[in-house]
Amino acid sequence: MTGCVGRALLAAACLGATAAHAQSCSAVSGPRRAALVELYTSEGCSSCPPADRQLGLVGAPVNGNVVALALHVNFWDHIGWKDPFARAEFTERQRWLVGANGGRTLYTPHFFVGGAEVGDRSRLGEAIRQASSRPAGAVVRINVSRAADASLALRASAADVPPKGQPVLHAAVTENGLSTRVTAGENRGATLAHDHVVRHWFKPVAFLAGAAEMAQSVTLSPEQAKKGVAVVAFVQDTRTGEVLQAVTTGVCRAG
Repeated sequence: MTGCVGRALLAAACLGATAAHAQSCSAVSGPRRAALVELYTSEGCSSCPPADRQLGLVGAPVNGNVVALALHVNFWDHIGWKDPFARAEFTERQRWLVGANGGRTLYTPHFFVGGAEVGDRSRLGEAIRQASSRPAGAVVRINVSRAADASLALRASAADVPPKGQPVLHAAVTENGLSTRVTAGENRGATLAHDHVVRHWFKPVAFLAGAAEMAQSVTLSPEQAKKGVAVVAFVQDTRTGEVLQAVTTGVCRAG
């Protein structure tokens, strides 16, 4: 549940201080798991835009049991269009998840829910329902503050994990409302819209004595500072790939 709006996970406008002072937004996970939905996608992939739209729908505010991430991979950049949101580390994360699920092939669009592969995206809703019906495997908290200079300071912490496993704490910053006019490649001539795009991905933190904590600082662009960004944190067992819990602040913005 977010600290600003009671039970909702995805409420906007959590920043209520004046522009001259630091502003804050917070979130804490609940007793049931939120389904972490990861989409591995690319602007160079002609079959990806429908999946991008699907992620935008399942991650909408009415679905507070979903934490959505769009991770743009770089392995299609050579076929005519270089995706401006693609990063090699997202390709490596996809490779790790595929291996954790017993597979070998990377492709797009590619969904994972709670760390488990969803090969048929028509079954995404069922996978989300199953994941979010389980009790939480961790408690995750986020606190974000933003100063007048648009720098963003975030703290994420997690505790109450099972005694077995090899959990780590992840955090990321995501952005909605992005669009690109594609001028080459498979989507040439199309204007592609994206939500939940991962713009900052932080090195995971291992647990020590049953708890983990990280602190990071990010400088926002003027556009990001104006429209807001979201912070996501989740706990994942690196032994199995299972996501034990996830939470998002929703879009934090001024005003």
